[in-house]
Amino acid sequence: MQLASLSANLLFVSFVAYLVATLFFGGAVKGAKSQEAYENNRWGKIAIVITIIGFITHLGYFVTRWIASAHVPVSNMFEFMTAFAMMIVGAFILLFFLYRTPSLGLFALPLAVVIIGYASMFPRELTPLIPALKSYWLTIHVITAAIGEAILAISAVAGLVFLLKNIDLKKKSKQRFWLESVMFTLVLVIGFVLSSSTFAIMGYEAKFTYINKNEQLAQIVYHYPPLFGMNEYEALTPDRMTPLAEMPAIVNAKTLTTFVWSVATGIVLYVLLRLILRRPIAALFQPLAKKANSQVMDEIGYRSVLIGFPVFTLGALIFAMIWAHEAWSRFWGWDPKEVWALITWLFYAAYLHLRLSRGWEGEKSAWLAVIGFIIIMFNLIAVNLIIAGLHSYA
Repeated sequence: MQLASLSANLLFVSFVAYLVATLFFGGAVKGAKSQEAYENNRWGKIAIVITIIGFITHLGYFVTRWIASAHVPVSNMFEFMTAFAMMIVGAFILLFFLYRTPSLGLFALPLAVVIIGYASMFPRELTPLIPALKSYWLTIHVITAAIGEAILAISAVAGLVFLLKNIDLKKKSKQRFWLESVMFTLVLVIGFVLSSSTFAIMGYEAKFTYINKNEQLAQIVYHYPPLFGMNEYEALTPDRMTPLAEMPAIVNAKTLTTFVWSVATGIVLYVLLRLILRRPIAALFQPLAKKANSQVMDEIGYRSVLIGFPVFTLGALIFAMIWAHEAWSRFWGWDPKEVWALITWLFYAAYLHLRLSRGWEGEKSAWLAVIGFIIIMFNLIAVNLIIAGLHSYA
């Protein structure tokens, strides 16, 4: 219990450190009068030191939780997402020392903060591994895939900075619309954190029995007012809201309910922000990207894919297929998670093909990097939580 408490405290310290470092990176960007000052700003040096401190405490969280649970802490959504955020920060630190661009930190660290906030909405208790996960391939497959995805995430951050710098948000255009759509997606994630926190503070619970995919009676607890009921559900708390519809066994109705509440909260939040700001949300962040070097951002995005793609291939496909053969006696089974891992792989393969053979650099490359990360997050969130499959335990 002491290790578990220490682990939680270390994660909180890293969360705060990333927030503080973001402010210092903001100071480095806003206070730079020249390119040399932008790359060697005093605020930027303080920011990277704080970031490294946050990364070390984040690594401390990971190691102490590993010791406390006696298995690598990537076996559920809370553990995986916090580890994923740690790897994003690690990839950023490496690239910062190579390119000295504070703008990258100004966007990469808030991404890690949002991911940690998202992870905190899931159960954080230490639990033993289910039999299906008791294999050394859990460590090899999941950590390698997460490292690959983290490096690919940095390519999206660089792409977003490039787009914010180079797209004219004062004129109506397709580019402005899609860039604002990316910002809308980020607001939806914040909507999840807000809605989850609100109902958690209220202590909302609605209990049901249902027939699971193995045709067995099971019990489930909703922490949101249930919009959708599980397969053949019966309410154990009749004073709570009655589900509006019953879902088939292939759909996890509880997580679908969470998803819909989160989207609804995000939409309301987005509308309020637009009314207050009276301009696209992207326009609020555009000044923070103006001093970034477009050529450097394009190079960071490309090199991140060059490194992240083979690592992702190794972890998400090759190691995954070896483990699948060991566990289920087959390399491939068209499970939803497997399908979306393949889609992600094909997308980044297309990115490299278009970049190398068609000369898709600059804005086109940046858009592909951002879209690729959206596909990764869809796989981590929607496929993991809503669509039932062999990976639903995640």
